[in-house]
Amino acid sequence: MKLVIIAALVAVAFAAPDRPYNSYGSGSSEEAEILQHDFVLEEDGRYNLDVKTSNGISVSQHGSPDGPEGAVVKSGVFSYTAPDGTPVELKFVANEHGYQPESDLLPVAPEFPHPIPQFVLDQIAKAAEEDRNRSPEDRYTYA
Repeated sequence: MKLVIIAALVAVAFAAPDRPYNSYGSGSSEEAEILQHDFVLEEDGRYNLDVKTSNGISVSQHGSPDGPEGAVVKSGVFSYTAPDGTPVELKFVANEHGYQPESDLLPVAPEFPHPIPQFVLDQIAKAAEEDRNRSPEDRYTYA
C-alpha cells in the first residue's frame, strides 16, 4: 500500500506544470508597465475607463446605468498585438441585446439562406415524387 501512495505522489510531482498557475499570456515573462489608467465614476453611475500599457494593450470604455432596471450599458474598444504580430482591435457594445463585438478578425457566418446544392434539390424532388407515387396506406403518418 505504501508503494502505491509513493508512486501516486511521484506521478503528481511529475505532472506539475513548469510555470506558475498565475502566469498568463503567451508565455512571455516580460512585465508590462501601466502608462495610463484613468477611471472616472460619476455619482449617477456613469463611468469612463482608459488604460494603456507599455506592451501596446489599450482599453477604452464607458458605461451608464441606462439599461432596463438600471443595468449598466457599456461600449468601448480594446486593442493589442497578437503573438504572431497581427494588430487586434475589437469594438463592443453591451446592452439589453447582449454583448455585441465587432472586429475584422472575428469569423463571419455565411449569408442565409445560402445556395442549396443541386444534388440536394434533386434528392428532395426524388423523395417528393416517391411520396406522390405511394398508395395512401403506405404513406408516412406524423403524429
